[in-house]
Order: sequence, then C-alpha cells, then structure tokens
Amino acid sequence: MTRPTGRVLTLLELLESGGTRTLAELADRLGVDPRTVRRYIGHLHDLDIPVEAVRGRYGGYRLAPGHRLPPLMLGDDEALAVLLGLVAAHRTGLTAATATASETAAAKIRRVLPRRLAHRLDAVLDSLTFTGPPGPGPAAAPDAGVLLTVADAVRHRRPLSIRYTDRRGRHSERTLHADGLVVHSGRWYVTGTDPGIGEERTFRLDGITGARTLPGTFEAPAAGPEPAERVLTGFATAAYRHEVVLRVHGTPARIRTRLPASVATVEEVPDADPVPERWYRVTLRVERLDWLPPVLASLDLPFAVERPGELRDLVAAFADRVAESARRTLPGPP
Repeated sequence: MTRPTGRVLTLLELLESGGTRTLAELADRLGVDPRTVRRYIGHLHDLDIPVEAVRGRYGGYRLAPGHRLPPLMLGDDEALAVLLGLVAAHRTGLTAATATASETAAAKIRRVLPRRLAHRLDAVLDSLTFTGPPGPGPAAAPDAGVLLTVADAVRHRRPLSIRYTDRRGRHSERTLHADGLVVHSGRWYVTGTDPGIGEERTFRLDGITGARTLPGTFEAPAAGPEPAERVLTGFATAAYRHEVVLRVHGTPARIRTRLPASVATVEEVPDADPVPERWYRVTLRVERLDWLPPVLASLDLPFAVERPGELRDLVAAFADRVAESARRTLPGPP
C-alpha cells in the first residue's frame, strides 16, 4: 500500500469517527497541507463515499448521515481491543446482548484476522481469568504487545524476561515463569514464579514496560491455588497500616457478601461447633478504619473485635449515632 493510499484510508477512519473535522485538523492529523487534504477528499468522492463540505466558522468535512460504511479494517491493537471487550462484557455480565450474539460477533472478527494474530489472541483468551465486574475508576490498560507476549509465554510455558516499574517508581528486570493472566477490578495481573528465588509473584501488566520470551520451557506448577485465587489472596494479605482481626458468627458465604476474598481472609476458629453457622476468624489489612463500622453493621451477624482497640471505639461511636437517629423525632405531620 502506497503512502498516499494509506493516508486516504486514515482520512476515512477520521471521518468515520463522527462529527465535523476542520481542514486544519485533518491536515495536522495526516501530516500534509490543506491542498493535499482536498485532493484526498476527491479520492473518496471517486470511490462514491459521500463526504460533505460544511461551510461557516465551524465548518469542515463530514460523512453524509445514514451512509453505510465499508467493511471494518482493524489493526492488531484494535482487533485485540474489540475481542477482549466482547469477552469481558460477556463473562462479567455487562452486556445486554445474548451469549450467542457475543460469540457470533467475536467469530466474525476472528475469521478475517491473519492467522498469526488469531493464534496470539487465542493465547490471551485461553490464559485469561476475570474475577468480577470492572472497578469504579478508569481501567489500567496494558500495552498490547506486552499482553500478547505474556499470554504466549503462559500458553506455551516459556520463561519471560520483563522490565517492571512498581508503584513507587522503582525499575527492575525480572525473570518470570508466568502461569496465568487475571483481570480484577479493571486491572490486569500476571501470576507466576520467580525461578531465581523460587517464590510466587504477581505483577500488574500496566507496570511492565517490556517483555520478551527466553529460550526453553518450564514445568507446570504443582497443584495449588489458581492464578485468580492467588491474586485475591495477595490483596487480602498485603501490608497496610492496620491489621484488623474479628470474630464473626455466621457462615463463610454470609461473611463474603460484605468482606470478599480480595479484602479479608476467613478461617475456622479451632474447637468451634462443627456446623456451618459458627464463629470464624476474619483478618483484614487496611489503610483506614472508618469504613468498617457500617460494613460490619450491614453484615447483620454477631461479631467481636479482637484488634485494634481503635476499631472498637469507632464501632461504638457509629452505634451511638445510629441509636440517636432512631430516637430522634422531628416536628411535623405524622
């Protein structure tokens, strides 16, 4: 494809995105002068693509309303984004489309992909686990090249060399035997083993600035927690300002409705009655304590605070405020 032809296709993509584009904007995006943009517009007219000229102060060019656009042409990153979006929406229940609609849409895209890219995308989908719906904040998208390389290493059990930047801005280069990809609350993680120290590690993919496969393969890990379980346990046991230990009387399922695995660990209390509804030890590591009293109240289960004492004071103060509100009466009609 010659460069002018490529620019004409880029111009079409810009117009397809909607709205009116000024001549100056199009020239800047294409890296050409305004006269050349007009010539490219003429090429689109020759292809029977109805590009309209909009006059006035905010004028420019746009596609005619209702025009049926030609078949989509997706690059590698775009195809990856579309397929992962379909899979994520289906697996997390965020799409109103039926499962069949999601599957057929994904199949149509995959049929037109080059074989090389299709195999790499299959590696991502085969290695990927979703632990729940996206978080409230913006998603932290990994680099597409890093994601494809890591997924291929997971699928074929090839060692990885990664360049990593942690949340404190420290840079390092690691070797990793990656065994899983996990998406949790809008963030991507890779789990695996550091062969140098023989320890399990979890890295955020958006912190990996470079990844390359190394020669050889490694053995599959022995039976143990799945990648998603390791990620969630890592959140619950991470070092934070406060360690909170509670006793809660109920069932693990009831406790997990307010204190999920990514927040707390739930353990049986030794010598407790061997029935599902009994006392359990719940451990959390948190930066702040002020959000816990209303959460514990919403459990609607008997509980006791083992430590810290500061949390007992916060729970008592919360209970006093709720009791005061329950006793308060205001003047006015019943």
